[in-house]
Amino acid sequence: MLPVYEQSATELAKLIRSEQISPLQVMEGTMRRIEEVNPTLNAFVSLRAEEAMEEAKKLTEAMAAGQEIGPLGGVPVGVKDLEDVQGMVTSFGSVPYKNNVARMDSVQVARLKAAGAIIVGKTNTPEFGFTGFTRNLLHGVTRNPWNLERTPGGSSGGSAAAVAGRMVPVATGSDAGGSIRIPASYSGCFGLKTSFGRIPLGPTPFLQMHHMFTLGPLTRTVKDAALYLDCVAGYHPCDPASLPSPPYSYLEHLETLPSGLRIAFSPFLGYARVQKEVMAKVEEAVQSFTGMGHDVGQWEGALPDVSETWWNLTNAELYGMLHRAIERNRKDMGKALVQALDQARALTLADQVEAQKKRTELNRVLWDLFAEYDALLTPTMPTEAFEAKGPPPSEIDGQPITLMGAVAFTYPFNLSGHPAATVPAGFTESGLPVGLQIVCPHHREERVLQIAYAYEKARPWRDKVPDVGGST
Repeated sequence: MLPVYEQSATELAKLIRSEQISPLQVMEGTMRRIEEVNPTLNAFVSLRAEEAMEEAKKLTEAMAAGQEIGPLGGVPVGVKDLEDVQGMVTSFGSVPYKNNVARMDSVQVARLKAAGAIIVGKTNTPEFGFTGFTRNLLHGVTRNPWNLERTPGGSSGGSAAAVAGRMVPVATGSDAGGSIRIPASYSGCFGLKTSFGRIPLGPTPFLQMHHMFTLGPLTRTVKDAALYLDCVAGYHPCDPASLPSPPYSYLEHLETLPSGLRIAFSPFLGYARVQKEVMAKVEEAVQSFTGMGHDVGQWEGALPDVSETWWNLTNAELYGMLHRAIERNRKDMGKALVQALDQARALTLADQVEAQKKRTELNRVLWDLFAEYDALLTPTMPTEAFEAKGPPPSEIDGQPITLMGAVAFTYPFNLSGHPAATVPAGFTESGLPVGLQIVCPHHREERVLQIAYAYEKARPWRDKVPDVGGST
């Protein structure tokens, strides 16, 4: 049997249910692994070690008494430090919130616990998830397991490093412009950005205005993400935009992908630049779908430039959350975040209206695309992972790019609302992971997962493991 830290969530759950290993043994192995590896990566910023061990002990006793323990019974999970776990600090990676103890679990965390998962700790994030690399003034820099000098990405960088570094098999993420897919791509994980409302947000004192921020998992296998979604998806009254549970299991439907899908590939979306090494790996990955019997064609269309639209709406959303706190805390917050919030304050109603017009234009283009194709493939990121402390690259293969050009393929699908995932597509010559993005029509998470699972079977990635030390 593989060591605990090499097992996926579905494998651990199966081993526990069959009594080949106990929840207590799993948690003991998990905590040893975190103790060995986390000082190098700085993925976890706080742990509930004693509580997790006690919960694992109680689950072990419950199993011995013949009780059911849930589909994630005994599986260790990390939670991104933008989300509440009762009794733990939710710091948002921000100094003013270093003592912000959560009084209750988020809906997602509560559902994970109800499914038997054990929350082991909080994972690092840039301040309020503001950047695509993980560094903040409170907890410092998180490092990529494949190369400690590089970033695991952001804003779910701590979760990605925890999963890729084999500390936990699954961790929560959130994504307003790529914050699940960026770190999953840079860290060699599977990352799923769900449709808005698929996983309820909150409870929160501020309901979203623009419906771009979504939740989702970072995992090492597609099966784990499907199981995760089975446990957390579905309506909750704290989030009036949350969607009803689908009448099927995502996990049970992984094998039902139709044959002969029409799949579009867009290498640039009409505007992006991509590192040559990255594109070569992405094109190899795309070719595998032809080998699976699908009809793959290059999409010759282009998306409208929505970078300014995304920037304005995202910052307006963040300003809505923080406007009462910004003045008293600005000296303790990151300069780039404060500057963006100050800019958001100046947005007018006319600016908001024009942004929604641009968003409508984007959805019209994608409406036409998905009328012709069942799925869209793109690179996930234009480059390999950059330096751990940042900044993002300002050029690709000698050609200049904008700040948004460094995340060119992710943010449009937050504006449009389409579900999207990233799967590992290989490695650059420097040994850094490359990601392939899979996008499907609105609310079709099951199709994203089916396509990703078929790809995973055709091009397995689990045998490639970063060397970050540790022996347990």
